[in-house]
Amino acid sequence: MDYPMKKVKIFFNYLMAHRFKLCFLPLMVAIAVEASRLSTQDLQNFYLYLQNNHTSLTMFFLYLALGSTLYLMTRPKPVYLVDFSCYLPPSHLKASTQRIMQHVRLVREAGAWKQESDYLMDFCEKILERSGLGQETYVPEGLQTLPLQQNLAVSRIETEEVIIGAVDNLFRNTGISPSDIGILVVNSSTFNPTPSLSSILVNKFKLRDNIKSLNLGGMGCSAGVIAIDAAKSLLQVHRNTYALVVSTENITQNLYMGNNKSMLVTNCLFRIGGAAILLSNRSIDRKCAKYELVHTVRVHTGADDRSYECATQEEDEDGIVGVSLSKNLPMVAARTLKINIATLGPLVLPISEKFHFFVRFVKKKFLNPKLKHYIPDFKLAFEHFCIHAGGRALIDEMEKNLHLTPLDVEASRMTLHRFGNTSSSSIWYELAYTEAKGRMTKGDRIWQIALGSGFKCNSSVWVALRNVKPSTNNPWEQCLHKYPVEIDIDLKE
Repeated sequence: MDYPMKKVKIFFNYLMAHRFKLCFLPLMVAIAVEASRLSTQDLQNFYLYLQNNHTSLTMFFLYLALGSTLYLMTRPKPVYLVDFSCYLPPSHLKASTQRIMQHVRLVREAGAWKQESDYLMDFCEKILERSGLGQETYVPEGLQTLPLQQNLAVSRIETEEVIIGAVDNLFRNTGISPSDIGILVVNSSTFNPTPSLSSILVNKFKLRDNIKSLNLGGMGCSAGVIAIDAAKSLLQVHRNTYALVVSTENITQNLYMGNNKSMLVTNCLFRIGGAAILLSNRSIDRKCAKYELVHTVRVHTGADDRSYECATQEEDEDGIVGVSLSKNLPMVAARTLKINIATLGPLVLPISEKFHFFVRFVKKKFLNPKLKHYIPDFKLAFEHFCIHAGGRALIDEMEKNLHLTPLDVEASRMTLHRFGNTSSSSIWYELAYTEAKGRMTKGDRIWQIALGSGFKCNSSVWVALRNVKPSTNNPWEQCLHKYPVEIDIDLKE
């Protein structure tokens, strides 16, 4: 688009965005002109009319008070994000690609990993090199020992350290007492011991005995948004309370030790991570909150067999459990994402983009079926994008299909590079990156979007209530000066 046409489009978008104000202005001018023509006699006549119609006046104010009361009682309660905290693992758990592959070879030589050929070793190394992950991601301690420790006790230790560490830092930063928490939602897809993870937090922080707690399992990398949506629904019912949302995934117990290539991919991408988020529906918390939740959109295409089966935890031919990724995954992800965007678009896009979409739809329907669908400019709806750091290919496709700039996806790429795929918590590391860079200003709109097994695509939309500064112990504090980094990936065979 050349410069003059770009200016025309910007001007058109401005007119559409402020259409109501521009239409309202002539009306106010007309009212002011008419009011200036009123004489003293007109005002006296109006006063006498009110004195002689007490009943009508009383009924008017009665209906007005009743209507206002009903509106206040039935309108959705605003949900505020007071603060959030991302877990930063200890430095001794950092593992470079070289260190990981050396340990894999030692495990293989010890006979614990009976890989049939060097081809699979080369395959894993190639995935690691092309994944977009950096050299300082974190691997659980149980997977850095020889022999490997993958029992329930070690797995529980990993998850407890993550969720307790994130929640403890959140309570310190906000000054909120654990006894003030009325709602607790925890999500972890593949690790769900008994007692539950929510019960671990109730016990550790001595949360009150009437707490409304939920433990979400098996819902994949998009479960973080699902947990936010569940907490939002509970906050509409329970007044003046706080909701604690915790998102994590366990790596220790989910390392695949077989020879199925499609199951080995997850070994290369997933790393330690977790986040704790404090929500509130108390009006007094608006002053100190960082964000307000505007929309949540959830799409689940699991009724289709291809969607349901594209990411499945199952046993391979040797009886070893792992997560299998089908060849239909890219197609399923694209279709589910399209549905989510089609649902979210009307809620957030300016009228100008809706108009462009409608015109293109009519042309395609009646004039030229070969015409491509209009891709809305989501940069007109959002200032920041937190795309689930599921892998380099996912971020590439989102950047391409949504016509985003490298700056728009910087938070996602840097999170993948620094922390790897931390599953449902990755969108919070991305938001923490944006805050640490000092880019979050009052009124900015944020789109968090994540995809997960089932198959699901979920979005949450936030608006910044102030110029947001990073909280204490932001996970990027010690390494922010290194980012952004250039990620050079050799895609040659």
